[in-house]
Amino acid sequence: MATLTKKRKDALAKIEKDKLYSLKEASSLVKEMATTKFDSSVDLSVRLGVDPRKANQMVRGTVTLPHGVGKTVTVLALVTPDKEAEALAAGADYVGLDEYVDKIKGGWTDVDVIVTMPSVMGKVGALGRVLGPRGLMPNPKSGTVTMDVAKAVADVKGGKIDFKVDKYGIIHASVGRVSFDADKIKENASEMLQTIIKLKPASSKGIYVKSICVSGTMTPGIHIDPKDI
Repeated sequence: MATLTKKRKDALAKIEKDKLYSLKEASSLVKEMATTKFDSSVDLSVRLGVDPRKANQMVRGTVTLPHGVGKTVTVLALVTPDKEAEALAAGADYVGLDEYVDKIKGGWTDVDVIVTMPSVMGKVGALGRVLGPRGLMPNPKSGTVTMDVAKAVADVKGGKIDFKVDKYGIIHASVGRVSFDADKIKENASEMLQTIIKLKPASSKGIYVKSICVSGTMTPGIHIDPKDI
């Protein structure tokens, strides 16, 4: 059995057992518990009352966090030559098509998000075996397959993230960094939660948001009262 470290014990001592915190309280507490030397992320986990195996209960969407995620997002734009200039102007880190398709086939995936166009999805679709497992496959539902490449790149650079419920009915997402002010963490988390609530499937019965937990990279989870949102 693993031995609790002093830092872990100190962090656990700050949490009241069985208490459900407000989002405001949790946003402050997660900062207090952070002990890492690096600027760790603040993560939100939301357990939903849905069955992801059913297509009509799949919860997936995008959200633009008001204060971003606190890290530089590297974007690759796989576009035709006529779209390269606007992708670069919008802030894309890598722009091109065939040369990057070949690099990805060779195993290169040093990017966070890939934006592309419907007309080149034939080439991009062939990369599914490499991109799929890494969560990098562009998707029209997340806004990363579009003719408005400049807007897609700017949105991603500005804090737009996509999320999807996993096979256990849980959505995991980063909503900031522990260096953020508590109010910024709260506002980002609130935006994320409100977006999830708006995406409730009509076929979902009973309690939709079953539990909410916020945590730092190496901190215990803080349970939030769903009624607070």
